[in-house]
Amino acid sequence: MDPLSKRTLGRTGVALTPLGFGGAHLGELYETVPKGQAHGALAAAYVAGVAYFDTAPWYGRGLSEHRVGHFLRGQRRDSFVLSTKVGRVLFRPADPETFDTAPWIGGLPFEHRFDYTSDGLTRAYEDSTQRLGLNRIDLVLIHDLDFRHHADEESVGGYLDQLSAGGGWRALEALRTAGEIKGIGAGINELGMIPRFLERFDIDFFLVAMPYTLMDQAALETEFPLCAARGVGIVIGAPYASGILATGPTDGANYRYKLADPAALEWANRLDQICGRHGVPLRAAALQFALGHPSVAAVIPGVISADQMDDNIAMVRAPIPADLWAELKSEGLVRADAPTP
Repeated sequence: MDPLSKRTLGRTGVALTPLGFGGAHLGELYETVPKGQAHGALAAAYVAGVAYFDTAPWYGRGLSEHRVGHFLRGQRRDSFVLSTKVGRVLFRPADPETFDTAPWIGGLPFEHRFDYTSDGLTRAYEDSTQRLGLNRIDLVLIHDLDFRHHADEESVGGYLDQLSAGGGWRALEALRTAGEIKGIGAGINELGMIPRFLERFDIDFFLVAMPYTLMDQAALETEFPLCAARGVGIVIGAPYASGILATGPTDGANYRYKLADPAALEWANRLDQICGRHGVPLRAAALQFALGHPSVAAVIPGVISADQMDDNIAMVRAPIPADLWAELKSEGLVRADAPTP
C-alpha cells in the first residue's frame, strides 16, 4: 500500500496522504519529548512526503500546536494539510506554581475549560492560529464532545445545545462558507455520538480515535454505514489502539488510553501470533487494516521520533497476503464484514 498517494476526505475536496502525522504525543502524553526530537519527527514525515498533520490545543495544553506550527510555518503552505480542534479554551491557572499538567507527563502549564458556544469556538480557533503561527487552518474538528470526557447525558446534551442554540456550529459554518477552512469535523472516542452529530449538523468528517481498530470494529454496525450513506469522511486517530498494536502485548502496554487488561493482552497476543505466521508485523496489519475501509481517508498514528515516522511508512508499505485477513476473520478476531485492503 502506498502511504503517500492521495485520498479525498469525504465531501471536503481535501486530499490527504493515507498516512498522516498525529500530534498528540508531541504534547508529552506518556513521556517527555525534547524539542529537537519533536522537530526531527516532523521533518522526517515532511521530507518523506507525508502531507497531513493533525494537532489540538488539548495536546500538552498547547505544546503540540506550538511544535507543529514551528515546523510547518517554514514549509510551503500548499504542500501540507493541517487540522486542529476547538471546544477547549486555554487560560492561565489560578496558581501557576502548583499547577499539575496531568494527564500529560509534560506539556505547558495552562488550564482549560470546555466551551462550544460561538464565542468559545471562535476564541479557540483564533488562539490556535496564533499558537501555530499560521493564518490558515484547513480542517477544524469539534473536540471530545462525548461521554468519555463528559460524565452524563446532561453534560453532553448541554454542550450539543451550545453548538446549536449557542451558535458554535454557525460560527464554524461561517468559516467554511467564507473559505477560511475547508471542512468541519468532530473527534469521536466512543460509539453513539456519530448519529447524534449527523442528526443535528452538516458535518464533513469524523476523526475516530478508538472504535475502529484491528481490535475493535464496532463502528461497522451503525456508525460507519451512516457516514458512507452521507458521503462523510473518516480519519482514524488511534490505529494502534493507543499503543498495544504498536508495542505488542507486552507488560505496560496501553489499550484505550490505559493499561491493557488481561483480556486485551490475550486478544492482541492472538493477533500477533497469526500475523507472525504470515511474516507480517502487527503494526503493519494495524495500519493497513484501518486504511482498508473505503470511507477512511487517512490514519494518523502518534509520532515522537524520526525512527517512529520511518517505521510507520515502512509498515504501510509492507506486503500483506490476503490469507492473513482471511485467517483473522475465520478465527473471529476481525469481523467477517470488515473491509480489508
